[in-house]
Amino acid sequence: MKAGSGYSLRGRHISLALVALVITTVLLWTWEKNPLAITLRSAQLQYQISSSELLAKAPTDSSKPTKPTKNIEEQYSHPIRTDGTKKEKQIVNAAPLKSMSAHSLETQDIADVASSSSIKVCNYAKGRWVADRRRPLYSGFGCKQWLSPMWACRLTQRPDFSFEGYRWLPQNCEMPEFERFAFVKRMQDKTIAFIGDSLGRQQFQSLMCMASGGEESPEVENVGWEYGLVKPRGAIRPDGWAYRFPKTNTTILYYWSASLSDLQPINITDPATNVAMHLDLPPAFMRRFLHRFNVLVLNTGHHWNRGKLNANRWVMYVDGKPNEDKKLAEIANAKNFTICSVVRWLDSQLPLHPQLKVFFRTISPRHFFNGDWNTGGSCDNTTPLSGGSKVVQDGSIDSVVEAAVNGTKVKLLDITAISQLRDEAHMSRYTVRATLNVSDCLHWCLPGTPDTWNELLVAQI
Repeated sequence: MKAGSGYSLRGRHISLALVALVITTVLLWTWEKNPLAITLRSAQLQYQISSSELLAKAPTDSSKPTKPTKNIEEQYSHPIRTDGTKKEKQIVNAAPLKSMSAHSLETQDIADVASSSSIKVCNYAKGRWVADRRRPLYSGFGCKQWLSPMWACRLTQRPDFSFEGYRWLPQNCEMPEFERFAFVKRMQDKTIAFIGDSLGRQQFQSLMCMASGGEESPEVENVGWEYGLVKPRGAIRPDGWAYRFPKTNTTILYYWSASLSDLQPINITDPATNVAMHLDLPPAFMRRFLHRFNVLVLNTGHHWNRGKLNANRWVMYVDGKPNEDKKLAEIANAKNFTICSVVRWLDSQLPLHPQLKVFFRTISPRHFFNGDWNTGGSCDNTTPLSGGSKVVQDGSIDSVVEAAVNGTKVKLLDITAISQLRDEAHMSRYTVRATLNVSDCLHWCLPGTPDTWNELLVAQI
């Protein structure tokens, strides 16, 4: 009897164990087949991959440290780095994870799940010079209507013109060939304004020659009077020029403002008066006609030295009165302050002028060797690209302008590094001052390097 009871209890235990096993099996089977469970597990696994494996495999782009602001005169006197020591910036987009089951996520290669596509950044300031038999874009003999004789090297005694046969090939950019009819039509009813120093004037004359093909165009109208650009009595030349192509109503103009600051005579009745150089005010011409511009190109740099300021009788003013800040009175600091002031003002005005695009062109490099312009310096090299043909560095040599436009709607037209490679393309000893044994290693022969500046400009408009 006792033995029978013992077997009965043991049987009950076995039965309960079997029931529990069956229930557990059913629950596990239900859990495996439950879509909600799969979704939860997939989400959990996806989170684990994205927070560990995905981030570990995806390339990262660390923040670029802010460059110290240096005197640009010192910067562009040094050779350009072409060793590619800095990594090329890339925009990396992680591909979204596809909807898949837990099993497929577990078995698929994580490298495929975390795949990313690299988009190469278009940087017009990086690339290389290449030979092009179709250059130049216009005739140095024929563009007499707008090209100053002092910059038309074909009209000088210069014997070599190999510098004319090159074009700039940007890295990762498609820059179409400049076509003058298409350009003028594209700029129909629009105005392009250059405001800056004599290098800005060279860029203006270059674009006039490019737009006309270097041919005589008597139908192009001089509309300088609309902007007050007339030659004052006793002046050598007007403060600028403006021309309009009648068929498309395209206007191209230039206004001389070497410092990009507002200049006002302190005593208007005295011809020899000093001039108030308002560092915190844009030129009055720009403030007055900004609403008429569709493209504005600024530049400054080469007049920021003590000799130029004294020769022009410029006196620094801030807040409407003579500057008393000794630190600001230093030329480099005054220039940086002025550039930042102009950029900030333009950035504040752009929302009011949605039709306007503003470019700040970086400084054009000088190539005086063994002295300066007044101490026997020269640039006698005639071999194109003897110092290299490529620019691979990130960031502009003109860090002052680059820093000023950073974070604003004003665009950077970076021409410094690419022009640094063209020391053979200056006026050199074939200048109007040749009889004085003075070389011009600042201004460029036209046709020449400024044509490329305009190609870069047109590509980015």
